[in-house]
Amino acid sequence: MSSNSQQAAETLTERNTGSTTRSLLLLATLFFMWGFITSMNDVLIPYLKGVFELTHFQSMQVQLAFFGAFFIGSLIYFVISANYGDPIARMGYQRGAVFGLLIAGGGALLFYPASTGASYTLFLTGLFTMGLGITLLQISANPYVIAIGAESTASSRLNLCQGVNSLGTTLGPLIGGALILRLLGAEGAEPESGVNAEAVRGPYLVFAGLLIALAVFFSQAKLPRILPPGTVQRGAAVLRKPSVLLGMFAIFCYVGAEVCIGSIMIDFFGLEEIAGLEKGVASAYVALYWGGLMIGRFLGAILLSSLSMRSTLIAMLAVPAAGFFLLAYMFSLSQELSYLETIELIQPFALLLILNVGAFALGAARPARTIGVFAVCSVALLVAAILQGGEIAFWSVIAVGLFNSIMWSNIFALTIQGLGKLQSQASSLLVMAIVGGALLPLAQGWVADDFGMRVSFIVPVIAYLYITFYGLWGHSLGRGETLSTAEGAQA
Repeated sequence: MSSNSQQAAETLTERNTGSTTRSLLLLATLFFMWGFITSMNDVLIPYLKGVFELTHFQSMQVQLAFFGAFFIGSLIYFVISANYGDPIARMGYQRGAVFGLLIAGGGALLFYPASTGASYTLFLTGLFTMGLGITLLQISANPYVIAIGAESTASSRLNLCQGVNSLGTTLGPLIGGALILRLLGAEGAEPESGVNAEAVRGPYLVFAGLLIALAVFFSQAKLPRILPPGTVQRGAAVLRKPSVLLGMFAIFCYVGAEVCIGSIMIDFFGLEEIAGLEKGVASAYVALYWGGLMIGRFLGAILLSSLSMRSTLIAMLAVPAAGFFLLAYMFSLSQELSYLETIELIQPFALLLILNVGAFALGAARPARTIGVFAVCSVALLVAAILQGGEIAFWSVIAVGLFNSIMWSNIFALTIQGLGKLQSQASSLLVMAIVGGALLPLAQGWVADDFGMRVSFIVPVIAYLYITFYGLWGHSLGRGETLSTAEGAQA
């Protein structure tokens, strides 16, 4: 962000802190909504796999359609901005978010004819359209969250919103598992059955209504009108920034690895050598994976903020404890268990939370260093899942969610830091890199079909190895002293 724009943002914050806080809360609802929708794919994959008798590779086309839209939509956005000037620089972040919500709502409406005609192709078309809408949301909302306050706490604000996003991804498998896999008896249903059509049609029509209602609400909301810094910029100068290219590949690997794990977890937990769980039960454990992201992101928001040392230490104890008991409560509701039974059932997750807090301490509140530490932990956990079966593999895979937590926010903030008028173009390229969520699950699906699901985790292991390099060394290449100074300010 340019110095003039940064001073303007800080002046706005000083003049009307309440307005800025309200804006952040309103933006957080967008993060919640697209998180909920994204994690519903993890429930949709095994459901459609059974309905249409798909292989692992074919079922992963759900993620190809959804996350492929991020690549195509961002590519279109980048080409337009390079030739005609940045669209968001013309219309502002708020209107960009409104258009994104409307497009995503239109995609959700396509689930009605898809479920009526039992068309896998039409399901994929609906997911692709929803992905296009969320692409525009991402391009608009992420830099908007950074722009409404001081750059020194940008990672903190983005981690906070990503924490709310993870609350959505946590609730998605729980509610999706209840509605699609359990309450409506969708498991094993034939594509032509009314129950099967209703299982998907109802939830996604609700999503369509919520997305369109949010679009109307945001079009009328009084949010600060902030344009990207600088004038409407043409050309592709941002591609000559090594830090942007390295950050793009880091996002590619992170999203790809995260989606790989979430997409295969339900089937993985169903293996007799792992846990032998039914899909409805397994979906509740997938919620722990996404819940780990939520807890870690709230912790990241605290550690990268300007709270006092005493407040930070209290929060580091309170947030994991509150997160654990909240997840236990949601788990007990979804599985119709008593609260005490649930606590006993998921108590290994409490030990994993302690491990996560220790990793945060090793990260020393530095965004890049924390990325590297968390990536190393993810590699170790997945290697354990490959080499071991049973409970070790089961909980190791769930634990990766805790260490995915801060990766998106920290990589995104580090990459666009100091880019000034090139921020929106860089944001579109980072969102384009979400295509990793389409391609890496396909690779993992292919490995799973030919070599087994445990071996297939080698795909996200390779991705986390690159993220380790990025966090410990790669993030600073081509940035010189600028990044070191900025990161020191964040710490």
